[in-house]
Amino acid sequence: MHYKNVNGILSNQNTMNLYRGCQHGCIYCDSRSACYHFDHDFEDIEVKENALVLLENCLKHKRKKCMIQMGSMCDPYMPLENELNHVRKALELIDHYGFGVTLITKSDLVLRDIDLLKKINQKTKCVVQMTLTTYDEELCQKLEPHVCTTKKRIEVLKELNKQGIPTIVWLTPILPFINDTKENIMAILKGCFEAGVKGVICFGMGVTLREGSRDYYYQQLDQLFPGMKEKYQSTYNDQYTLNSPRNRELMNLFFEKCQQYHMMCNYPEIFAYLQEFETKIEVKEKESYSFEQLSLF
Repeated sequence: MHYKNVNGILSNQNTMNLYRGCQHGCIYCDSRSACYHFDHDFEDIEVKENALVLLENCLKHKRKKCMIQMGSMCDPYMPLENELNHVRKALELIDHYGFGVTLITKSDLVLRDIDLLKKINQKTKCVVQMTLTTYDEELCQKLEPHVCTTKKRIEVLKELNKQGIPTIVWLTPILPFINDTKENIMAILKGCFEAGVKGVICFGMGVTLREGSRDYYYQQLDQLFPGMKEKYQSTYNDQYTLNSPRNRELMNLFFEKCQQYHMMCNYPEIFAYLQEFETKIEVKEKESYSFEQLSLF
């Protein structure tokens, strides 16, 4: 990893990423795409050294409370977070200044911060979003090699539900000819239901590939599924959206099961819920939160 000072941390939509790059090694990751202009290896994680200072300044001067979102470009709970604690310190700031938070992860490391997540959720709203792609444990380790498997993620979702923290699942991507099966979709949705998941986001049964992410994906297909790259190329050429041939069938199954399990499945409705700030306990303005900034060395 390497450190870098940045000019800003919160986007206009109140999203932030404390790191650039990811250690999880998911073979389909869109963040590898050339359009994101990485000037370093994707696995050489860029740590935004002044991110916490910038975040506190933003939160102190915001006129209106809102939901802060983490994890849109990289998983906030990569293994290095266990050492650096930047996400935890960001959550402390968010709690201190009375903001809500939602974050996207595949990691069970999120349970380390369950005390803070509960505190935030008691005052405002905290929502944990988790990505699930395949219920097959061996396949999961191929597709997402350096992060906990789906079985463990379901256990994490159950624990979050037990602690009163609402959860949303991203059912994406569903890779054509690999995990686009009825059995896989049914197993994941049943696991979501048993874990008390509030809603499931699915844009379609397929995957999107751009320049950069396509190259890496095809390299991994060659290693993990010999002959599969050629099948993709003959079926899709260089399309951006690669829908499963079973897309319609599986989407019908998706909506049917979500309705049966009483889980939200309309993604505009889910996004509106994620962005809606709630006030449960009035938070008084506090003095500046102080923390020790990590040294480069």
